[in-house]
Amino acid sequence: MPDPVLNETQKSALRQAVVDAGQVILDVREKGNQHTIKGDGSPVTEADTRAEAILLKALRDVAPNIVVVAEEAAEAGHVPAAPDIFFLVDPLDGTKEFIRGGTDFTVNIGLIVKNRPVYGLIYTPERGRMHEGEVGEGAWVCAWECRREKPFSCAEKEPITVRRADPQNLMAVASKSHLVQETSDWLNAHQVKETVSAGSSLKFCLVAEGLADVYPRHGPTMEWDTAAGHAILSAAGGRVENLDGEAFDYGKYDQQRPYLNPGFIAYGDTP
Repeated sequence: MPDPVLNETQKSALRQAVVDAGQVILDVREKGNQHTIKGDGSPVTEADTRAEAILLKALRDVAPNIVVVAEEAAEAGHVPAAPDIFFLVDPLDGTKEFIRGGTDFTVNIGLIVKNRPVYGLIYTPERGRMHEGEVGEGAWVCAWECRREKPFSCAEKEPITVRRADPQNLMAVASKSHLVQETSDWLNAHQVKETVSAGSSLKFCLVAEGLADVYPRHGPTMEWDTAAGHAILSAAGGRVENLDGEAFDYGKYDQQRPYLNPGFIAYGDTP
């Protein structure tokens, strides 16, 4: 196993950054979260832009030589090409959920090395939960309310791992806001017995924690939507594949819409 790209000091700073971003997101919600519509038809709020500024500063401070591809910066026209190592940042994954007053929105940082996600960090501000994973080192979750005054410190990390699936009794997790007919057809074709709904990258986390077996996604996503969750799931023993069963890679810059993902299936320990 090669040496980690990030050391513990750098990871600690990023954990604090996602907690700080979560605090800002909740502050914006308290005062009223007005939103506008971006060119792709998706909403954006003050929480998105302020949280992204916190994450970008932290990444510049801890890893100034690593390129960052961030959602709001990319929408504004700053779309760097993907080198061998780069970060993908979604400052508020699940903006629709955030706007309508739900709890399934997250702050995401993923690290890509040679087209594969190797490290992921997901913080859920409203629930006070942090998921983290590094391929080859494992994945964990801990509880931390971002409104605590002291710096982030999680002494009680709970390791997480995928569960062995029963092919005759599969549980799937699907999108709250983006369930399309193709996904419904896939669920029926694979005789999924139960489907639960979740927003944002928490779908990956449910599979990583062994609370679901599979997450099919046929609708469009961007690489910053999936990188952190994909890394955490991989670290927990799962996998993500294209709809044709091929590897689900990152760094898709040279295409009509840079960093747009194809459909995929995220698996736990599923044959």
